[in-house]
Amino acid sequence: MEDTVVPIFVCGILFIGLPWIILHYVTRWKTAATLTNDDERMLGDMNELARRLEDRLDTVERLVAQENPEWQPRRIDHETKDFDPKNVRRLERNR
Repeated sequence: MEDTVVPIFVCGILFIGLPWIILHYVTRWKTAATLTNDDERMLGDMNELARRLEDRLDTVERLVAQENPEWQPRRIDHETKDFDPKNVRRLERNR
């Protein structure tokens, strides 16, 4: 009896269960929420706002540096050669 039940059970899992699970998650993946046009527009607006805020911060830092030459900004510019992820963590701790 065991000799016939186990192969039937294994074949059922391989040919029915496994494809069913795969197809189930493929359809879930296809119906998952994606970015809509409104979401993309909102992300673009947020990016523009962040750029403008960064420009304003640069202006404020430049003005403060003119008034007080010893002042050092707390930001780290990603484009400088001194950029190091350890420095970013240090700044996060000092907040």
